[in-house]
Amino acid sequence: MRDLNPKRIVVKIGTNTICKKDGTVDNEFLDRIARQIVELDKKRVQSIIVTSGAIGSGSSELGLDGKNKNLAMKQACAAVGQAALMMAWRDAFRKYGKCVGQVLLTYGAFSERARYLNLKKTMDELFRLDAIPIVNENDVIATDEIAEGFGDNDKLSALVASKMDADLLILLTDVDGLFDRNPDADKDAKMISLVDEITKDIERIAGSKKDERSVGGMRTKIGAAKVAMASGCNMVIANGKLNDVILRVVRGEEIGTLFTAKAHYTNKERWILFAGPRGKILVDEGAEKALQAGKSLLPCGIIGVEGKFKEGEVVRLGNHAKGITNFSSSEIPVLMQKCKLEKESGNGKVTNDKVVVSNQNIIMLDR
Repeated sequence: MRDLNPKRIVVKIGTNTICKKDGTVDNEFLDRIARQIVELDKKRVQSIIVTSGAIGSGSSELGLDGKNKNLAMKQACAAVGQAALMMAWRDAFRKYGKCVGQVLLTYGAFSERARYLNLKKTMDELFRLDAIPIVNENDVIATDEIAEGFGDNDKLSALVASKMDADLLILLTDVDGLFDRNPDADKDAKMISLVDEITKDIERIAGSKKDERSVGGMRTKIGAAKVAMASGCNMVIANGKLNDVILRVVRGEEIGTLFTAKAHYTNKERWILFAGPRGKILVDEGAEKALQAGKSLLPCGIIGVEGKFKEGEVVRLGNHAKGITNFSSSEIPVLMQKCKLEKESGNGKVTNDKVVVSNQNIIMLDR
């Protein structure tokens, strides 16, 4: 048995698990998921569902299954599919006396501090009102997520788990877990039940099984595991078709592949770590060493700025750090120039000691 004992879980369900072969939503499957979530709720375990299937469901409803789709067509399919998907979730939970709340997200919700804090307040309020949050990416307006790929919501679910202080992320998919070789091609492939570290070997054996409806593969799930583990959150990949799979994972049964939690960052540190940087501050060797030593970034250690960003946004700092800047991309060159002039004056003193990024707002990426 595994000692997990979670208080808040995120359950992510892939397209191939939530949809039938014809692309329509599997309502019987949703009913089984709802029953398990309600049972956990009675045991004071809070649950967030991250659902895929909007594009696949809409594609089926519009008669577009099997056709190559450009970005606009995928967004149109998502618009149709989202409605059908949420109605199905509402009906599934209504049988057990539960309400659901739809939460549509893009990467911006995790990169901008104010939006993230508002998201967290909304989630907490949904829990207070005894409603189940149903999360999906906002495919209808999000272009970069579809083009670059959340990975069928794998990365999205890991970010939700990280930001919402979950201690267990369950990825329900159409395979039993992570195997040492491709089980479709090698009958002797063995499942890996426990992963304590994402090594190059683990990344190498993570194939990319995906199809027309699902954009996810095992590689994107390994990426999700990196985020979860670094956030102090355990993650399990398991077959969504197993009987009572969520309850069994939460109880600690050894099914699927468990990725064990490692680092324990504060909520603010996790936000900095996983927020998309708005730009980059280039630093010299001395500043790089100062950052490694846990010191703040001062203007005289900066050699350049890339991108446009505002005060209070997350940026890359050199090659090994990220942080919240106290100045905009247009203000920093002014500070750099003042520092340069003071150095050239020859008095040996530099009074331009304004802190560009405080050490309290810096995260080393390789710690």
